[in-house]
Amino acid sequence: MDPCRTRGNPNVAVVTTLTKALAEVERVPSCRLYGRVTSVLGLLVECSGLQRGLSVGRRCEVLARGGRRVTCEVVGFRDDRALLMPFGSVEGIGRGCKAVVAESEPVVYPSPLWLGRVVNAFGEPLDDRGPVPRGDVAYALRNQPPPAHTRRRVKGKFDLGVRSINTFLTCCRGQRMGIFAGSGVGKSVLLSMLARHTGAGVNAIGLIGERGREVREFLADDLGPEGLARSVIVVATSDESPLVRRQAAYLTMTLAEYFRDLENDVLCLIDSVTRFAMAQREIGLSAGEPPTTKGYTPTVFAELPKLLERAGPGSGKGTITGLFTVLVEGDDHNEPVSDAVRGILDGHIVLDRAIAERGRFPAVNVLRSVSRTMPRCNSDAENRLVDRARSLMAVYEDMAEMIRLGAYRHGSDPAVDEAIRYREALEAFLAQDKTERGDLATGYAQLAEIFEAEAA
Repeated sequence: MDPCRTRGNPNVAVVTTLTKALAEVERVPSCRLYGRVTSVLGLLVECSGLQRGLSVGRRCEVLARGGRRVTCEVVGFRDDRALLMPFGSVEGIGRGCKAVVAESEPVVYPSPLWLGRVVNAFGEPLDDRGPVPRGDVAYALRNQPPPAHTRRRVKGKFDLGVRSINTFLTCCRGQRMGIFAGSGVGKSVLLSMLARHTGAGVNAIGLIGERGREVREFLADDLGPEGLARSVIVVATSDESPLVRRQAAYLTMTLAEYFRDLENDVLCLIDSVTRFAMAQREIGLSAGEPPTTKGYTPTVFAELPKLLERAGPGSGKGTITGLFTVLVEGDDHNEPVSDAVRGILDGHIVLDRAIAERGRFPAVNVLRSVSRTMPRCNSDAENRLVDRARSLMAVYEDMAEMIRLGAYRHGSDPAVDEAIRYREALEAFLAQDKTERGDLATGYAQLAEIFEAEAA
């Protein structure tokens, strides 16, 4: 219920308050269940006495020696014992330690005042601005996406502020795109450009398995005060447990859902889905799952669509436009995670190492990238303009080696001559400084000017 509609109507306000109170009462467990730790092996804690009152995904607290409380999650069962994985260190946990069942479903209480804040996977502040305000409504971390038949259609262009993507890979509100690249090709800088220059009202950014030293640099240098003011950042560094890294991705998506429910157009950025998959692989292997392709367990490919499908248009006016980076191992774009993610999303943006090495950023390979919603949301004139530019770039790419070697003679092929003539202007169009903003309308106008100037 819209809080604004309760103003001046005390009866509605009372009903809303009672509904929230009843929801909180229902979350209080009717009894406390206890068990005992029987063994600890690696990151896995085995516990007896709780198996009848637990299910996979439930939380427990183990009372370690020294009074430390370690939050754990149930990841499986073996014989008559529950298998727990801690969110922190296993130090101090030994045989006989008490394990207490926590609340049934992990939730978070977001608020509009979370904008501009940096939090960890539990929604606790990582900046120096004091406690994070608690909202009124609980949001589940592992929420289900809206039913397919109730979702609104993806439509309406979404300005991402990056000229090459806006023009050649036009994105719509509620679309989900992957950014595929190897290490050191410019994913983080591209993400900062998207967060800073986008037309979205709210950014939900998840830094999953990020290097600790890079977090501050991303916030201060790449994102900047302007981008941070309309963003909420969730951080889980690479040294944290796989459960924390996985939960950071869930929390990012939950915050995006919260702001979507407030009828915002939300841009959700997760860097990276590959590290989320690696965290799930660690969890699955610890629980005894059989490894499949490249060591990834079956639950990895089950969890990926559950996470990514939560982005998209909602049942109301709000949308979540998702851009998810995929760290391509060994520059192999057909490795298991890349292949699985590409099949789920509505398009992919490929960052090419060869383009980055010659100094053009963002290093978007337009010919290998695709937006599945683009032809439908563009006008015929815009599609013809983009198709002509793509055709010229494809012709040049086919003959690039011969041109560099000097084996091609001018006049041999009119199509190749035309591609060479437009090459420099198109490369300059695709290049963009990270502080520069390129809006949708300007991008198409500049591309049209290139062809008009050369024709003249």
